[in-house]
Amino acid sequence: MKYAIELFFDKETEASLFELAKKVADANLSTKYLEWKTRPHVTLACFNDVDEDKCIERLKEFASTHNSVPANLDSVGMFNDTKVVFISPTMNRAMFQFHEELHECMEEFDTKGWHWYCPDDWVPHCAMVLAGEDDEEAFYKASDLVLREYKKLYGQFTRVGLVKITFPVEEIFTVDLGAIKE
Repeated sequence: MKYAIELFFDKETEASLFELAKKVADANLSTKYLEWKTRPHVTLACFNDVDEDKCIERLKEFASTHNSVPANLDSVGMFNDTKVVFISPTMNRAMFQFHEELHECMEEFDTKGWHWYCPDDWVPHCAMVLAGEDDEEAFYKASDLVLREYKKLYGQFTRVGLVKITFPVEEIFTVDLGAIKE
């Protein structure tokens, strides 16, 4: 089974990002993001397998020692090979350190094949369009819609969680980051 650890936004930022993904679906351009029944997030790590109980305990410990992290979402990007359109947070020291420390905490779990989520290869992003199964024109039209509609967001990453990568995504466990300042 495949798993991911995801970083989640404050409620207002999450709602704004979800609305953008919904606009893409409502325009009949690409619906896969909504079909996955995931919520806006930034993936921190992916694993081929984990001991769920052990991973949850480590996440609890990790979250208790880490505060919320600024989420300054000020750019739009895309992965052309997979036809993903995303909103990208500005990388800052807190985010870089958070990511690196999470990987140290979870080092016993298998990340082979998921190198692009490991430190030094990670491109933090929040997918808005998953057009890999759509025709090419849908990818370009969805990209255009996101570029035209997106307005910069300044929020917080407030929760971290473990999900099972199934269709749809299954949230197994989420926890608030310690000492959240709202």
